[in-house]
Amino acid sequence: MSNAPATSSSELNIGVPFSFEVYPPRNPELQEALHRTILELAASGPDFISVTYGAGGSSRDATLDCVKFILANTDVEPMAHLTCVAESYQGANELVRTFLDAGVRSFLALRGDAPEGTQEGENFLGDLGSAAELTQLIHRVQAEREPFVFEEEPRWHAGATRLSQKREFVRIGVAAFPNGHPQSRSKTQDIDVLLAKEAAGANLAITQLFFHADDYLSFAQKAKEAGLTMPIIPGIMPVISPGRLRRMIEISGEEMPSDLEIALEIEPTAEGQREIGVEHAASLAKELIAGGAPGIHLYAFNQSGPVLDVLGRLNN
Repeated sequence: MSNAPATSSSELNIGVPFSFEVYPPRNPELQEALHRTILELAASGPDFISVTYGAGGSSRDATLDCVKFILANTDVEPMAHLTCVAESYQGANELVRTFLDAGVRSFLALRGDAPEGTQEGENFLGDLGSAAELTQLIHRVQAEREPFVFEEEPRWHAGATRLSQKREFVRIGVAAFPNGHPQSRSKTQDIDVLLAKEAAGANLAITQLFFHADDYLSFAQKAKEAGLTMPIIPGIMPVISPGRLRRMIEISGEEMPSDLEIALEIEPTAEGQREIGVEHAASLAKELIAGGAPGIHLYAFNQSGPVLDVLGRLNN
């Protein structure tokens, strides 16, 4: 079985918006491969492509280079991840302004994980203590750099304009945790935190990985009942090897999905494991869409083939 995507370069129609996540290359030799992947993903017609951001700004320049490539070479909107880790208020302000000046109008505001080697109880966040504070900062910086705009006023005469306080829309996504953040005390606390992020100006949430549709659907329903109005987009990754599954469980803290684990472990070929992972992700996406999910966010792991194959199985 080929690792090339089964879909064509034409835009897909799966019934809801979809998007992808990629990460900056860890070394310059991988940059060209990532650019090819981005172009293949962009050809499918996603709502946006998000680009991750290393802890403490370790991939800041690479993230900026990546979003600039998306802006210059595709019609897709890039979403830049930003974190609070080890960031001063002034540094965060300058960083947000840099991305805005580059043309970025979508962000994923994250608190961020503690860098490796951080001691328990050690403050690793810097001046911004939460994703809600980062969300407020992004809006504030945008307001400062664009306090007003000129709007056409044809009622007066041709070519007439007037000052307006309306500003260009900035999309700010935040993280959601259907099975609970590792440091939260309860599901109620997770929803309260999400409500605080929305109150701070977030207008989209993207979930951490999960493996069963009910995890997302019950969480989204409870959040809606609590008063959340912004869409919660489920995040899905086609897990195409036992090693990748173990790594994702280690990173996310989720419980091991025993059915998927067993299926991957007993399949002897890489091609067969790939098929298992793609089918599992596609089946999960179908359940989520049928249950009312407003979109699908696919973690591409810098490979276009598996995620495009998932979408191909959803294509109407």
